[in-house]
Amino acid sequence: MPKYRQDDDQVSDGVNLLISILVRYPEIGTISFDPNNESLKLTFMLSGIPTQPEFLTTKKLILSSIAAYHQLEGLNIHITDVQLSTYENVAILNIFRDVATLSKSEIAMIIALLRDKFKDRLVADLNDSMLEEDLLIQEELIDNMLENIKKHHAAHCLIGIREDGRVLVFNK
Repeated sequence: MPKYRQDDDQVSDGVNLLISILVRYPEIGTISFDPNNESLKLTFMLSGIPTQPEFLTTKKLILSSIAAYHQLEGLNIHITDVQLSTYENVAILNIFRDVATLSKSEIAMIIALLRDKFKDRLVADLNDSMLEEDLLIQEELIDNMLENIKKHHAAHCLIGIREDGRVLVFNK
């Protein structure tokens, strides 16, 4: 098993990225980084299960919006996928994206689409104590950490989760 040091910049950038995304976007339930594919998996929870046509329409909307966004930015997408799984009366929506072309603005766009599409069914861990200044700081951190990971290619599997109003990040 590899040893990790507290001053390991690759681990720090990855951990800080996951923390910043989870703090800034309370709609994201978990986020994981896969260094083999250099991709992130954003997991959202929905109360109630969408119908198959509703899911397919949402999936098409998300994928076409991401494609349009990247066409405007002049970037080629490497990894993009949307998957749905269910458990009892909860739906789990996973969105897979490569880190190389992912941006803070794209994450914000995806969340805006999900808020619009699923309204009250999108589960969010809202933290009313976050000030606008704090949100802006988190956005800046997300941009910086994404750039660092793009340049230095983090090598550790990480997962960030929400638990009782806290954000926790673990090595897989």
